[in-house]
Amino acid sequence: MRLEKCWFCSSTIYPGHGIQFVRNDAKIFRFCRSKCHKNFKMKRNPRKVKWTKAYRRLHGKDMTQDATFEFERKRNRPERFDKNVTENTLKAIKKIDKVRIAREAAHHKNRMRPEKLRKQKEAVRELEQGIHLVKAPSVLQQDPSLTLPIKVKVSQQKSEENRMEE
Repeated sequence: MRLEKCWFCSSTIYPGHGIQFVRNDAKIFRFCRSKCHKNFKMKRNPRKVKWTKAYRRLHGKDMTQDATFEFERKRNRPERFDKNVTENTLKAIKKIDKVRIAREAAHHKNRMRPEKLRKQKEAVRELEQGIHLVKAPSVLQQDPSLTLPIKVKVSQQKSEENRMEE
């Protein structure tokens, strides 16, 4: 039993599933579902369609091909058994798992960095707009250290002064 890859989205096609399209030049295209087949017939580029593996790899959304994935690849040829090689392989698998976990964590951290900055900017903007709700304007006038480094104009002060004069 052979597992094929979808030409459009790169997902796995199991035996008895999917659609096969053979072009006039005898090139075979395999698709996992009709969605991929229809997009291929519409001449869409998989690198520009957001839900495909090609798009995710191209735009840095997925981890690109990593050397550690090579070890998990299934081999169809028989291997001779050697005890030393087996021991070394089992030791290497543990190291490879640690490396993969570290790389995935770094990848996730890099992907989340812009989101963290955006949230911080949003919080600062919200605080700037509502600083008068946190501290009363009279307290802000008495102790300037309570204000943010960015000057915030409080419109209530002027209206209070006008009332007192009248």
